Amino acid sequence: MNDLTFQIIAMVIYMAAMLGIGWWAYKRTTDLDDYMLAGRKLSPGVAALSAGASDMSGWLLLGLPGAFYVGGLVEGWIAIGLTIGAWLNWKFVAPRLRAYTEVSKNSITVPSLFENRLRDKTHILRITAGIIILVFFTFYVSSGMVAGGKFFESAFNSEYLLGMLLVGGVTVLYTLFGGFIGATYTDVVQGIMIFLALIAVPIIGITQVGGVDGAIESIRAVSTEEVDMLNLFGGSAIAAISAAAWGLGYFGQPHILVRFMALRSPGDAVAGRRIGISWMIVSVLGALASALIGIAYFQQNPELTLDDPEKVFLELSQIFFHPLIAGFVLAAVLAAVMSTISSQLIVSSSALVEDLFKIIAKKEATPKAQVVLGRIGVLVVSVVAIIIALDPKASVLDLVGYAWAGFGAAFGPIVLLSLFWRKLTAPGAIAGMIAGAVTVVIWGNSDALSGVMYEIVPGFILNIVVAIVVSLFTFKHSDNIVTEFDSAVEGVRTGTVTLPVFDKKD
Repeated sequence: MNDLTFQIIAMVIYMAAMLGIGWWAYKRTTDLDDYMLAGRKLSPGVAALSAGASDMSGWLLLGLPGAFYVGGLVEGWIAIGLTIGAWLNWKFVAPRLRAYTEVSKNSITVPSLFENRLRDKTHILRITAGIIILVFFTFYVSSGMVAGGKFFESAFNSEYLLGMLLVGGVTVLYTLFGGFIGATYTDVVQGIMIFLALIAVPIIGITQVGGVDGAIESIRAVSTEEVDMLNLFGGSAIAAISAAAWGLGYFGQPHILVRFMALRSPGDAVAGRRIGISWMIVSVLGALASALIGIAYFQQNPELTLDDPEKVFLELSQIFFHPLIAGFVLAAVLAAVMSTISSQLIVSSSALVEDLFKIIAKKEATPKAQVVLGRIGVLVVSVVAIIIALDPKASVLDLVGYAWAGFGAAFGPIVLLSLFWRKLTAPGAIAGMIAGAVTVVIWGNSDALSGVMYEIVPGFILNIVVAIVVSLFTFKHSDNIVTEFDSAVEGVRTGTVTLPVFDKKD
Protein backbone atom coordinates (compact mmCIF):
# COMPACT_ATOMS: atom_id res chain seq x y z
CA MET A 1 0.00 0.00 0.00
CA ASN A 2 1.21 3.51 -0.71
CA ASP A 3 1.44 6.33 1.81
CA LEU A 4 -1.87 7.88 0.82
CA THR A 5 -3.75 4.62 1.36
CA PHE A 6 -2.43 4.29 4.92
CA GLN A 7 -3.46 7.86 5.72
CA ILE A 8 -6.91 7.37 4.25
CA ILE A 9 -7.39 4.22 6.38
CA ALA A 10 -6.53 6.17 9.54
CA MET A 11 -8.86 8.98 8.53
CA VAL A 12 -11.77 6.61 7.80
CA ILE A 13 -11.33 4.94 11.21
CA TYR A 14 -11.37 8.35 12.90
CA MET A 15 -14.42 9.61 10.99
CA ALA A 16 -16.34 6.39 11.68
CA ALA A 17 -15.56 6.67 15.40
CA MET A 18 -16.88 10.24 15.53
CA LEU A 19 -20.09 9.29 13.74
CA GLY A 20 -20.45 6.28 16.06
CA ILE A 21 -20.23 8.51 19.15
CA GLY A 22 -22.77 10.85 17.57
CA TRP A 23 -25.20 7.94 17.05
CA TRP A 24 -24.66 6.72 20.63
CA ALA A 25 -25.42 10.22 21.91
CA TYR A 26 -28.50 10.43 19.69
CA LYS A 27 -29.99 7.50 21.61
CA ARG A 28 -29.43 9.34 24.90
CA THR A 29 -30.98 12.65 23.80
CA THR A 30 -34.66 13.04 24.69
CA ASP A 31 -35.25 16.75 25.30
CA LEU A 32 -33.69 20.20 24.80
CA ASP A 33 -31.89 20.09 28.16
CA ASP A 34 -30.13 16.90 27.03
CA TYR A 35 -29.47 18.30 23.56
CA MET A 36 -28.01 21.60 24.85
CA LEU A 37 -26.50 20.76 28.27
CA ALA A 38 -26.31 16.95 28.73
CA GLY A 39 -28.60 17.23 31.77
CA ARG A 40 -25.81 18.84 33.86
CA LYS A 41 -24.07 15.49 34.36
CA LEU A 42 -20.53 16.10 33.09
CA SER A 43 -17.65 14.81 35.23
CA PRO A 44 -14.67 17.19 35.77
CA GLY A 45 -12.41 15.22 33.42
CA VAL A 46 -14.95 15.14 30.60
CA ALA A 47 -15.77 18.84 31.04
CA ALA A 48 -12.08 19.81 31.14
CA LEU A 49 -11.04 17.86 28.04
CA SER A 50 -14.18 18.96 26.21
CA ALA A 51 -13.58 22.62 27.11
CA GLY A 52 -9.95 22.39 26.02
CA ALA A 53 -10.65 20.65 22.73
CA SER A 54 -13.57 22.92 21.82
CA ASP A 55 -11.55 25.97 22.87
CA MET A 56 -8.34 25.38 20.94
CA SER A 57 -9.68 24.20 17.57
CA GLY A 58 -7.56 24.18 14.42
CA TRP A 59 -5.99 27.33 15.80
CA LEU A 60 -3.83 25.22 18.14
CA LEU A 61 -2.37 23.03 15.38
CA LEU A 62 -2.54 25.44 12.45
CA GLY A 63 -2.86 29.10 13.45
CA LEU A 64 -0.59 29.13 16.53
CA PRO A 65 2.30 27.09 15.03
CA GLY A 66 2.02 29.28 11.93
CA ALA A 67 2.35 32.43 14.04
CA PHE A 68 5.37 31.00 15.89
CA TYR A 69 6.93 29.89 12.59
CA VAL A 70 6.75 33.40 11.15
CA GLY A 71 7.32 35.57 14.23
CA GLY A 72 9.21 33.34 16.66
CA LEU A 73 8.92 33.42 20.44
CA VAL A 74 7.49 36.95 20.53
CA GLU A 75 4.18 35.39 19.45
CA GLY A 76 4.28 33.46 22.72
CA TRP A 77 2.50 36.32 24.47
CA ILE A 78 -0.72 35.01 22.91
CA ALA A 79 -0.15 31.62 24.53
CA ILE A 80 0.84 33.18 27.87
CA GLY A 81 -2.26 35.39 27.92
CA LEU A 82 -4.53 32.48 26.98
CA THR A 83 -3.12 30.18 29.66
CA ILE A 84 -3.55 32.81 32.38
CA GLY A 85 -7.04 33.65 31.12
CA ALA A 86 -8.09 30.00 31.07
CA TRP A 87 -6.84 29.46 34.64
CA LEU A 88 -8.72 32.54 35.90
CA ASN A 89 -11.84 31.38 34.08
CA TRP A 90 -11.75 27.95 35.71
CA LYS A 91 -10.83 29.37 39.11
CA PHE A 92 -13.39 32.16 39.46
CA VAL A 93 -16.05 31.89 36.74
CA ALA A 94 -16.63 28.12 36.48
CA PRO A 95 -17.90 27.36 40.02
CA ARG A 96 -20.03 30.48 40.34
CA LEU A 97 -21.48 30.15 36.83
CA ARG A 98 -22.41 26.52 37.53
CA ALA A 99 -24.18 27.56 40.74
CA TYR A 100 -25.83 30.69 39.37
CA THR A 101 -27.28 29.08 36.23
CA GLU A 102 -29.07 26.52 38.40
CA VAL A 103 -30.43 28.89 41.05
CA SER A 104 -31.50 31.41 38.40
CA LYS A 105 -34.42 29.47 36.90
CA ASN A 106 -32.17 26.65 35.61
CA SER A 107 -30.72 28.77 32.80
CA ILE A 108 -29.23 26.57 30.07
CA THR A 109 -27.71 29.28 27.85
CA VAL A 110 -25.66 32.41 28.50
CA PRO A 111 -28.38 34.75 27.15
CA SER A 112 -31.05 33.06 29.32
CA LEU A 113 -28.80 33.51 32.36
CA PHE A 114 -28.48 37.22 31.63
CA GLU A 115 -32.26 37.59 31.32
CA ASN A 116 -33.07 35.56 34.44
CA ARG A 117 -30.30 37.02 36.57
CA LEU A 118 -31.22 40.64 35.71
CA ARG A 119 -35.02 40.13 35.57
CA ASP A 120 -35.30 41.57 32.05
CA LYS A 121 -38.99 41.18 31.19
CA THR A 122 -38.59 43.02 27.87
CA HIS A 123 -36.42 40.16 26.48
CA ILE A 124 -34.22 42.76 24.76
CA LEU A 125 -31.12 41.56 26.59
CA ARG A 126 -31.66 37.93 25.67
CA ILE A 127 -32.44 38.66 22.02
CA THR A 128 -29.41 40.96 21.71
CA ALA A 129 -27.14 38.30 23.20
CA GLY A 130 -28.63 35.64 20.92
CA ILE A 131 -27.99 37.75 17.81
CA ILE A 132 -24.39 38.44 18.88
CA ILE A 133 -23.84 34.68 19.33
CA LEU A 134 -25.17 33.93 15.85
CA VAL A 135 -23.09 36.65 14.17
CA PHE A 136 -19.74 35.90 15.75
CA PHE A 137 -20.14 32.11 15.89
CA THR A 138 -20.84 32.06 12.17
CA PHE A 139 -17.34 33.52 11.65
CA TYR A 140 -15.92 31.13 14.24
CA VAL A 141 -17.48 28.05 12.63
CA SER A 142 -16.27 29.33 9.28
CA SER A 143 -12.69 29.42 10.59
CA GLY A 144 -13.00 25.70 11.34
CA MET A 145 -14.26 25.01 7.84
CA VAL A 146 -11.27 26.93 6.40
CA ALA A 147 -8.91 24.91 8.60
CA GLY A 148 -10.53 21.70 7.36
CA GLY A 149 -10.07 22.72 3.73
CA LYS A 150 -6.41 23.62 4.31
CA PHE A 151 -5.93 20.33 6.11
CA PHE A 152 -7.06 18.23 3.15
CA GLU A 153 -5.09 20.40 0.73
CA SER A 154 -1.88 19.72 2.62
CA ALA A 155 -2.48 16.13 3.77
CA PHE A 156 -3.97 14.62 0.62
CA ASN A 157 -3.27 17.18 -2.14
CA SER A 158 -7.03 17.36 -2.59
CA GLU A 159 -9.17 20.30 -3.59
CA TYR A 160 -9.74 22.85 -0.81
CA LEU A 161 -13.50 22.86 -1.44
CA LEU A 162 -13.79 19.06 -1.22
CA GLY A 163 -11.90 18.95 2.08
CA MET A 164 -13.85 21.83 3.55
CA LEU A 165 -17.20 20.23 2.65
CA LEU A 166 -16.13 16.80 3.95
CA VAL A 167 -15.03 18.18 7.34
CA GLY A 168 -18.11 20.34 7.61
CA GLY A 169 -20.42 17.54 6.53
CA VAL A 170 -19.21 14.90 9.03
CA THR A 171 -19.13 17.41 11.89
CA VAL A 172 -22.61 18.66 11.13
CA LEU A 173 -23.90 15.08 11.00
CA TYR A 174 -22.68 13.96 14.42
CA THR A 175 -23.64 17.31 15.95
CA LEU A 176 -27.05 17.16 14.32
CA PHE A 177 -27.85 13.80 15.89
CA GLY A 178 -25.78 13.77 19.07
CA GLY A 179 -26.28 17.33 20.30
CA PHE A 180 -24.29 18.46 23.34
CA ILE A 181 -23.67 14.89 24.55
CA GLY A 182 -22.25 13.89 21.18
CA ALA A 183 -20.16 17.04 20.87
CA THR A 184 -18.79 16.60 24.40
CA TYR A 185 -17.73 12.97 24.16
CA THR A 186 -16.24 13.40 20.70
CA ASP A 187 -14.34 16.33 22.26
CA VAL A 188 -12.86 13.99 24.90
CA VAL A 189 -11.52 11.60 22.26
CA GLN A 190 -10.32 14.53 20.16
CA GLY A 191 -8.68 16.20 23.16
CA ILE A 192 -6.65 13.06 23.89
CA MET A 193 -5.62 12.80 20.22
CA ILE A 194 -4.51 16.45 20.15
CA PHE A 195 -2.52 16.00 23.37
CA LEU A 196 -0.66 12.91 22.11
CA ALA A 197 0.06 14.46 18.70
CA LEU A 198 1.54 17.61 20.24
CA ILE A 199 3.86 15.46 22.35
CA ALA A 200 4.87 13.07 19.55
CA VAL A 201 5.85 15.58 16.85
CA PRO A 202 8.32 17.61 18.98
CA ILE A 203 9.89 14.47 20.51
CA ILE A 204 10.56 12.88 17.12
CA GLY A 205 11.39 16.25 15.57
CA ILE A 206 14.15 17.12 18.00
CA THR A 207 16.01 13.94 16.98
CA GLN A 208 15.80 15.01 13.32
CA VAL A 209 17.41 18.44 13.73
CA GLY A 210 20.48 17.54 15.78
CA GLY A 211 18.97 17.86 19.25
CA VAL A 212 18.35 21.07 21.15
CA ASP A 213 21.72 22.59 20.17
CA GLY A 214 21.18 21.86 16.49
CA ALA A 215 17.68 23.33 16.60
CA ILE A 216 18.84 26.54 18.31
CA GLU A 217 21.71 26.98 15.86
CA SER A 218 19.41 26.60 12.84
CA ILE A 219 16.77 28.91 14.31
CA ARG A 220 19.38 31.60 14.94
CA ALA A 221 20.53 31.22 11.35
CA VAL A 222 17.14 32.39 10.04
CA SER A 223 16.75 35.20 12.59
CA THR A 224 17.21 38.78 11.41
CA GLU A 225 17.62 42.17 13.09
CA GLU A 226 13.90 42.74 12.65
CA VAL A 227 12.78 39.28 13.81
CA ASP A 228 14.77 37.44 16.47
CA MET A 229 13.08 34.05 16.54
CA LEU A 230 14.27 33.21 20.06
CA ASN A 231 13.50 36.52 21.78
CA LEU A 232 10.24 36.62 23.74
CA PHE A 233 10.74 40.35 24.32
CA GLY A 234 11.56 41.21 20.71
CA GLY A 235 8.44 43.27 20.09
CA SER A 236 7.01 46.44 21.58
CA ALA A 237 5.26 46.56 24.94
CA ILE A 238 1.98 47.45 23.22
CA ALA A 239 2.30 44.44 20.92
CA ALA A 240 2.93 42.15 23.89
CA ILE A 241 -0.06 43.53 25.80
CA SER A 242 -2.22 43.23 22.70
CA ALA A 243 -1.21 39.58 22.21
CA ALA A 244 -1.59 38.67 25.90
CA ALA A 245 -5.03 40.31 25.86
CA TRP A 246 -6.33 37.21 24.07
CA GLY A 247 -6.71 35.86 27.61
CA LEU A 248 -9.53 38.34 28.27
CA GLY A 249 -11.64 36.50 25.73
CA TYR A 250 -12.13 33.43 27.90
CA PHE A 251 -14.69 35.08 30.17
CA GLY A 252 -17.10 35.53 27.26
CA GLN A 253 -16.82 32.39 25.12
CA PRO A 254 -20.25 30.66 25.19
CA HIS A 255 -18.92 27.30 23.95
CA ILE A 256 -16.51 27.17 26.91
CA LEU A 257 -18.89 28.63 29.49
CA VAL A 258 -21.52 26.04 28.64
CA ARG A 259 -19.09 23.30 29.78
CA PHE A 260 -18.98 24.95 33.20
CA MET A 261 -22.77 25.06 33.28
CA ALA A 262 -22.94 21.32 32.52
CA LEU A 263 -20.75 20.23 35.46
CA ARG A 264 -22.38 17.97 38.04
CA SER A 265 -21.74 20.52 40.81
CA PRO A 266 -19.78 23.75 41.50
CA GLY A 267 -17.27 21.70 43.50
CA ASP A 268 -16.25 19.78 40.35
CA ALA A 269 -14.64 22.94 39.00
CA VAL A 270 -11.52 22.37 41.14
CA ALA A 271 -10.63 19.03 39.55
CA GLY A 272 -11.74 20.37 36.16
CA ARG A 273 -9.31 23.29 36.47
CA ARG A 274 -6.36 21.05 37.31
CA ILE A 275 -7.02 18.68 34.42
CA GLY A 276 -7.89 21.41 31.93
CA ILE A 277 -4.92 23.69 32.62
CA SER A 278 -2.46 20.78 32.64
CA TRP A 279 -3.77 19.71 29.24
CA MET A 280 -3.53 23.26 27.95
CA ILE A 281 0.04 23.96 29.12
CA VAL A 282 1.40 20.77 27.54
CA SER A 283 -0.56 21.38 24.32
CA VAL A 284 0.55 25.01 23.91
CA LEU A 285 4.18 24.11 24.60
CA GLY A 286 3.87 21.31 22.04
CA ALA A 287 2.57 23.75 19.42
CA LEU A 288 5.48 26.11 20.15
CA ALA A 289 8.06 23.32 20.02
CA SER A 290 6.61 21.99 16.75
CA ALA A 291 6.93 25.42 15.11
CA LEU A 292 10.51 25.97 16.31
CA ILE A 293 11.52 22.49 15.14
CA GLY A 294 9.83 23.27 11.83
CA ILE A 295 11.98 26.41 11.46
CA ALA A 296 15.14 24.37 12.13
CA TYR A 297 14.14 21.45 9.91
CA PHE A 298 13.32 23.52 6.83
CA GLN A 299 16.47 25.60 7.35
CA GLN A 300 18.53 22.40 7.35
CA ASN A 301 16.67 21.01 4.33
CA PRO A 302 16.45 23.94 1.88
CA GLU A 303 15.31 21.64 -0.94
CA LEU A 304 11.97 21.38 0.91
CA THR A 305 9.52 24.26 0.79
CA LEU A 306 6.63 25.28 3.03
CA ASP A 307 4.10 27.26 1.02
CA ASP A 308 1.86 28.13 4.01
CA PRO A 309 3.26 28.63 7.57
CA GLU A 310 -0.05 27.44 9.03
CA LYS A 311 0.66 23.98 7.57
CA VAL A 312 3.99 23.46 9.38
CA PHE A 313 2.58 20.90 11.84
CA LEU A 314 0.88 18.99 9.02
CA GLU A 315 4.05 18.84 6.94
CA LEU A 316 6.25 17.69 9.83
CA SER A 317 3.76 14.95 10.72
CA GLN A 318 3.97 13.48 7.24
CA ILE A 319 7.77 13.75 7.10
CA PHE A 320 8.54 12.21 10.50
CA PHE A 321 6.11 9.28 10.80
CA HIS A 322 5.07 6.06 9.09
CA PRO A 323 2.08 6.83 6.85
CA LEU A 324 -0.41 5.02 9.14
CA ILE A 325 0.87 6.81 12.27
CA ALA A 326 1.00 10.05 10.31
CA GLY A 327 -2.62 9.45 9.38
CA PHE A 328 -3.66 9.35 13.03
CA VAL A 329 -1.53 12.41 13.83
CA LEU A 330 -3.24 14.20 10.97
CA ALA A 331 -6.57 13.00 12.34
CA ALA A 332 -5.67 14.84 15.56
CA VAL A 333 -5.47 18.05 13.55
CA LEU A 334 -8.87 17.27 12.13
CA ALA A 335 -10.05 16.50 15.67
CA ALA A 336 -9.02 19.96 16.82
CA VAL A 337 -10.99 21.52 14.00
CA MET A 338 -14.11 19.39 14.31
CA SER A 339 -14.39 19.54 18.11
CA THR A 340 -14.68 23.30 18.03
CA ILE A 341 -17.08 23.39 15.11
CA SER A 342 -19.45 20.97 16.83
CA SER A 343 -19.41 22.89 20.13
CA GLN A 344 -20.06 26.18 18.41
CA LEU A 345 -22.89 24.74 16.34
CA ILE A 346 -24.62 23.55 19.52
CA VAL A 347 -24.38 26.98 21.16
CA SER A 348 -25.54 28.69 17.97
CA SER A 349 -28.46 26.29 17.78
CA SER A 350 -29.38 27.02 21.39
CA ALA A 351 -29.31 30.74 20.61
CA LEU A 352 -31.74 30.22 17.74
CA VAL A 353 -34.16 27.98 19.65
CA GLU A 354 -33.87 28.89 23.32
CA ASP A 355 -33.06 32.59 23.02
CA LEU A 356 -34.77 33.70 19.82
CA PHE A 357 -37.51 31.30 18.67
CA LYS A 358 -39.13 30.85 22.09
CA ILE A 359 -39.10 34.59 22.76
CA ILE A 360 -40.29 35.72 19.33
CA ALA A 361 -42.85 32.91 18.87
CA LYS A 362 -44.09 33.41 22.46
CA LYS A 363 -44.88 29.74 22.84
CA GLU A 364 -43.30 26.59 24.24
CA ALA A 365 -42.80 23.72 21.79
CA THR A 366 -42.89 20.07 22.87
CA PRO A 367 -39.55 18.53 23.95
CA LYS A 368 -39.23 16.60 20.68
CA ALA A 369 -40.13 19.67 18.62
CA GLN A 370 -37.50 21.69 20.48
CA VAL A 371 -34.83 19.12 19.59
CA VAL A 372 -35.94 19.24 15.94
CA LEU A 373 -35.72 23.04 15.99
CA GLY A 374 -32.25 22.73 17.54
CA ARG A 375 -31.14 20.52 14.66
CA ILE A 376 -32.57 22.97 12.13
CA GLY A 377 -30.54 25.69 13.85
CA VAL A 378 -27.37 23.62 13.39
CA LEU A 379 -28.08 23.34 9.67
CA VAL A 380 -28.79 27.05 9.19
CA VAL A 381 -25.55 28.19 10.85
CA SER A 382 -23.57 25.52 9.01
CA VAL A 383 -24.75 26.63 5.59
CA VAL A 384 -23.89 30.29 6.21
CA ALA A 385 -20.48 29.36 7.64
CA ILE A 386 -19.69 27.19 4.60
CA ILE A 387 -20.52 30.09 2.28
CA ILE A 388 -18.06 32.34 4.16
CA ALA A 389 -15.43 29.56 4.09
CA LEU A 390 -15.56 29.25 0.28
CA ASP A 391 -12.58 31.65 0.17
CA PRO A 392 -9.46 29.43 0.56
CA LYS A 393 -7.25 32.48 1.20
CA ALA A 394 -8.95 33.26 4.51
CA SER A 395 -6.61 33.11 7.51
CA VAL A 396 -7.63 30.74 10.31
CA LEU A 397 -5.98 32.99 12.89
CA ASP A 398 -7.68 36.14 11.57
CA LEU A 399 -11.15 34.58 11.58
CA VAL A 400 -10.66 33.12 15.06
CA GLY A 401 -9.20 36.38 16.36
CA TYR A 402 -12.19 38.40 15.17
CA ALA A 403 -14.79 36.03 16.66
CA TRP A 404 -12.80 35.58 19.90
CA ALA A 405 -12.63 39.35 20.35
CA GLY A 406 -16.33 39.71 19.60
CA PHE A 407 -17.39 37.30 22.35
CA GLY A 408 -14.74 38.43 24.80
CA ALA A 409 -15.66 42.09 24.51
CA ALA A 410 -19.44 41.62 24.28
CA PHE A 411 -20.00 38.91 26.91
CA GLY A 412 -16.89 38.76 29.11
CA PRO A 413 -17.54 41.87 31.24
CA ILE A 414 -21.26 41.07 31.54
CA VAL A 415 -20.53 37.51 32.72
CA LEU A 416 -18.10 38.80 35.35
CA LEU A 417 -20.38 41.60 36.52
CA SER A 418 -23.40 39.27 36.61
CA LEU A 419 -21.58 36.79 38.83
CA PHE A 420 -19.69 39.18 41.11
CA TRP A 421 -21.59 42.49 41.26
CA ARG A 422 -25.08 42.73 42.73
CA LYS A 423 -25.85 46.14 41.18
CA LEU A 424 -25.64 45.20 37.50
CA THR A 425 -28.93 45.99 35.74
CA ALA A 426 -30.50 44.87 32.47
CA PRO A 427 -30.11 48.33 30.84
CA GLY A 428 -26.49 48.38 31.94
CA ALA A 429 -25.83 44.92 30.51
CA ILE A 430 -27.53 45.75 27.21
CA ALA A 431 -25.64 49.03 26.80
CA GLY A 432 -22.30 47.46 27.74
CA MET A 433 -22.79 44.44 25.50
CA ILE A 434 -23.65 46.56 22.49
CA ALA A 435 -20.74 48.92 23.19
CA GLY A 436 -18.29 46.00 23.34
CA ALA A 437 -19.59 44.30 20.19
CA VAL A 438 -19.74 47.50 18.13
CA THR A 439 -16.23 48.50 19.22
CA VAL A 440 -14.87 45.14 18.02
CA VAL A 441 -16.62 45.45 14.66
CA ILE A 442 -15.38 49.02 14.04
CA TRP A 443 -11.89 48.56 15.49
CA GLY A 444 -11.35 45.14 13.93
CA ASN A 445 -12.25 46.40 10.45
CA SER A 446 -9.91 49.40 10.64
CA ASP A 447 -6.33 48.57 9.65
CA ALA A 448 -5.06 51.71 11.36
CA LEU A 449 -6.64 50.75 14.70
CA SER A 450 -6.26 46.96 14.69
CA GLY A 451 -2.60 47.34 13.75
CA VAL A 452 -1.98 49.17 17.02
CA MET A 453 -4.02 47.11 19.50
CA TYR A 454 -6.10 43.92 19.36
CA GLU A 455 -9.76 44.97 19.27
CA ILE A 456 -10.71 42.97 22.36
CA VAL A 457 -8.88 45.46 24.63
CA PRO A 458 -10.87 48.63 23.81
CA GLY A 459 -14.08 46.61 23.47
CA PHE A 460 -13.67 44.95 26.88
CA ILE A 461 -12.80 48.22 28.64
CA LEU A 462 -15.64 50.19 27.05
CA ASN A 463 -18.14 47.44 27.89
CA ILE A 464 -17.19 47.50 31.59
CA VAL A 465 -17.30 51.30 31.82
CA VAL A 466 -20.65 51.62 30.04
CA ALA A 467 -22.25 48.71 31.94
CA ILE A 468 -21.21 50.08 35.34
CA VAL A 469 -22.20 53.70 34.63
CA VAL A 470 -25.62 52.80 33.19
CA SER A 471 -26.26 50.29 36.00
CA LEU A 472 -25.53 52.86 38.70
CA PHE A 473 -28.11 55.18 37.13
CA THR A 474 -30.77 52.47 36.72
CA PHE A 475 -30.21 50.33 39.83
CA LYS A 476 -33.21 49.38 41.99
CA HIS A 477 -32.90 47.08 44.99
CA SER A 478 -34.53 43.63 44.66
CA ASP A 479 -34.75 41.22 47.59
CA ASN A 480 -35.10 38.28 45.22
CA ILE A 481 -31.97 39.15 43.25
CA VAL A 482 -30.02 39.43 46.51
CA THR A 483 -31.41 36.09 47.74
CA GLU A 484 -30.50 34.42 44.46
CA PHE A 485 -27.03 35.97 44.46
CA ASP A 486 -26.39 34.78 48.02
CA SER A 487 -27.60 31.26 47.11
CA ALA A 488 -25.09 31.11 44.25
CA VAL A 489 -22.26 32.27 46.53
CA GLU A 490 -23.24 29.66 49.12
CA GLY A 491 -23.33 26.98 46.40
CA VAL A 492 -19.74 27.80 45.49
CA ARG A 493 -18.68 27.69 49.16
CA THR A 494 -20.30 24.32 49.88
CA GLY A 495 -19.82 22.76 46.44
CA THR A 496 -23.53 21.93 46.09
CA VAL A 497 -26.50 24.03 45.02
CA THR A 498 -29.63 24.69 47.10
CA LEU A 499 -32.44 26.45 45.26
CA PRO A 500 -33.44 29.78 46.84
CA VAL A 501 -36.85 30.37 48.43
CA PHE A 502 -38.35 33.76 47.59
CA ASP A 503 -40.79 35.69 49.76
CA LYS A 504 -42.64 36.88 46.64
CA LYS A 505 -42.45 36.62 42.87
CA ASP A 506 -40.79 39.26 40.73
